[in-house]
Parts: sequence; C-alpha cells; structure tokens
Amino acid sequence: MSEQSQPQPNIVSFSRLLDRAMRILGQRDHSRAELARKLQQSAQRAAWAQQKEPEIVTEELLEKVLNWCQENGWLNDTRFTERFIQSRSRKGFGSQRVRLELAQKGIDREAIDIAMEETEVDWSACAAQLAERKFGHPLPKEWKEKAKVLRYLQSKGFMSEDIQSVFRNFDD
Repeated sequence: MSEQSQPQPNIVSFSRLLDRAMRILGQRDHSRAELARKLQQSAQRAAWAQQKEPEIVTEELLEKVLNWCQENGWLNDTRFTERFIQSRSRKGFGSQRVRLELAQKGIDREAIDIAMEETEVDWSACAAQLAERKFGHPLPKEWKEKAKVLRYLQSKGFMSEDIQSVFRNFDD
C-alpha cells in the first residue's frame, strides 16, 4: 500500500528525448555539452509552459541519447568546432574570441587547438578586412584614429600580432 501512495517520478522516455535532440540538431550543429544542457533545459521549459511537474532526464538516459546521436552522425564535436570557427571568422571575430566561445560551449582546449591549426583561417587578413570595412580604405594615419581601430579589433577578439599586421603599413 505504501508503494501506491508515493507518486512515481515523471521520467522522460528515450524516444521523446531523442526527438528533442533531433529537433535541436536539425537547426544547427551543437557540441556534446551544449546539446546535453539544452536537453536538460527543454524538459524544464516544457513543464513550465504546461504548468506540470518537470520530466526527469536521468544521466543514464541523457548519455544514451547523446551516444546514439554521435554514433549515427548527428553529433560530432570536431565538425561542430570546425564549422563554428569558419562561421565566426566570416562574421569578423578574432581567434581569441572564437576560442573563448568554444570553451563556453564545452569544447576542450586540446580540441580547440587542433581545430584552430587545421582550419585555414588567415586571422591577420580577417582583421585587415574588418578594419577596412569599418573605417574605410585607406586606414587612418592619425594616432587617435589608429587607437580606435586598435580598440575595435581588440573588442572583436583579435590577437595583438594580427592587429599589428594591420598597422605595419602605416607611416608613423
């Protein structure tokens, strides 16, 4: 009798969690850690929206879904990292910013270093293009204006070597 009086925990099913994972991964690539976080949050949000008791996502079930996604090619941290680097560099962000964002998305430092080496992005050229797009060509020669360019490129996450390469052609 005491077994019936205790409410059964509302544990989400494998198929339901897998469906959520497919919907999330159908939008764009995610890192493993990012997908795990989103799957945990989706159960909370669904319960809040329906004003019900939240479904419990067990670690075992979460790992099972993540492993299934990885084994079937839906989830790949290497692919995610390479695409993320390409995307962020096209949007005008520097290598420091990209590294920081990847770390925040759960990619380990070693994987970031490998992907940064393998991805052929000329960060100096990106910095120069961004500076020209923002400040026009030719770039300013006045020190005050150069300082603005420097601060702007730093705020976008470019390394000091990349920023210096933009200024090498300046006459002081």
